[in-house]
Amino acid sequence: MSEMNKPNNYTEKDLDFLLSPEAIRQSAEAIFELTKNGKTHFTYHPEKFEGVVDYVIEVIKDNYPTLEIPFHSRWGHFRAAGINRVSEVLDLKIKNLDPMEQARTKLDLVITSVLLDAGAGAEWKYKEISSGKTITRSEGLGVASFYLFMDGSLSDNGKLQATAKGLQNLSKEKLSETFQVSPSNPLIGVDGRLSLLKNLGKTIEAKKEIFPGGRPGSIVDYLNTRYGKSFTGAQLLRAVLDGLGEIWPGRIKVAGVNLGDIWAYEKVPGGLAAFHKLSQWMTYSLCEPLQEAGFVVTDVEKLTGLAEYRNGGLLLDRELITLTDKKLADESHRPDSELIIEWRGLTIALLDRIGDAVQLKLNKSPTEFPLAKVLEGGTWWAGRKAALALRADSSPPLKIESDGTVF
Repeated sequence: MSEMNKPNNYTEKDLDFLLSPEAIRQSAEAIFELTKNGKTHFTYHPEKFEGVVDYVIEVIKDNYPTLEIPFHSRWGHFRAAGINRVSEVLDLKIKNLDPMEQARTKLDLVITSVLLDAGAGAEWKYKEISSGKTITRSEGLGVASFYLFMDGSLSDNGKLQATAKGLQNLSKEKLSETFQVSPSNPLIGVDGRLSLLKNLGKTIEAKKEIFPGGRPGSIVDYLNTRYGKSFTGAQLLRAVLDGLGEIWPGRIKVAGVNLGDIWAYEKVPGGLAAFHKLSQWMTYSLCEPLQEAGFVVTDVEKLTGLAEYRNGGLLLDRELITLTDKKLADESHRPDSELIIEWRGLTIALLDRIGDAVQLKLNKSPTEFPLAKVLEGGTWWAGRKAALALRADSSPPLKIESDGTVF
C-alpha cells in the first residue's frame, strides 16, 4: 500500500465522508472501473445486464403484483411463513403505550434483531413452537430473535425492552437455547453474534447522548432532540454509525473511531473500501417504526444497496459478473480478502444501475421507487431464486468464512 493510501493517513475531518453513502459509492465505482479494465478477480458482461433487469422485474411482479412494496428491512422477516408476529403478538402488548414508547420498544427489537442477522449457514433451521413451522436462513434468524426479545431475555428490569445490562448479561447458553442450536442444528458465528449484543450493551451505557434512556430504542430520543420530526436517510445512517460503531470487532480506526464495515483495499482512492452493510440494513429497518411514530425520513433513495451474498449472488449466478479464475469458487474467502471486497464493491455499483433500470422500465421515479424497494421487491429475492435454481441448498456462489458480524 502506498504512503498516500494508508488508512492511518485519514484524519477526523475525513470521518464525515467515510461514514456516508458517498464513500460507499466512491469505492464501489472504482472497483467497477477496475473490473472493466481487467484489474480485479472478476469479468463484467454488459450483454447480460438487460436479462438480469428483466429477471428482477419478473420477481418484483411475482412478489408484489400491485408494486406496493415496503422498504427492504428486518420487519419482513418477522412476518415469515405468512404470520404477522408484530401485529398478532407485539402490538397487542404495547398498544396502550404512547407513540414514542412504542417506537422505543420496536427499535429495541429491530436493532438487536439486525445484529443477529449475519448468515445462518445452510444447515441451521428454527422450528416455531406456536405454529409448528420450520423457518430457515434470515427469516428463521428474524423469528428466533423476535422470541428472544419477547421472552425478556434482553432486559434486566422485567419489561419488554432491551437494556444495557440485559444485553451484557445475555449468556451463550440462553442465545443457543432460543436459537435451537445443537450439534445437529449448527448456527454459524454464535460467539460473534453474542459478542455484538454484549458490545451493544456496553456502547449504550457509554454513549448516553445517543442512547439517553439506556436502551437501543432510545436513539429515537436523540434523533428527536437533534433533528426534530424530519431527517434524511443519510443522517439516520450517521446516527446508527455514530451510535453503534464501537460494537464491531477489531476493525480499522480513524481518529480513534471504529469504522465498522470498511476494509483496506489499496486499488481504490484512499485505500479503503466502504460498505456499511449491516448499518444500512439497520437504517432501512428503523424507518418503519419511526414513521409510525410520526417522524419523516427523506432522501432514503440516497442510501446504497446492500453488499451481501443474495444481491452479490444474483450477479454471479446470472453471470453478469464471472470469476476470471473459476477455481476460486472452490476455496473459502475471508471478508477482508481482495476477492470478497471486489465482489461487494461490484454488488453496490451494479445494484445502483439495476435500480435505475428497474425504475425506468416500471416508469417510477427514484423517490417513488427507491432502491430500498427494488431490493425488497426484487434483487434480494431474485438472488435467492437464482441460487436455488443452481444449488439445492440455495447457498451463495462463493464460500465465505463468516464470523457472524459481516454477512
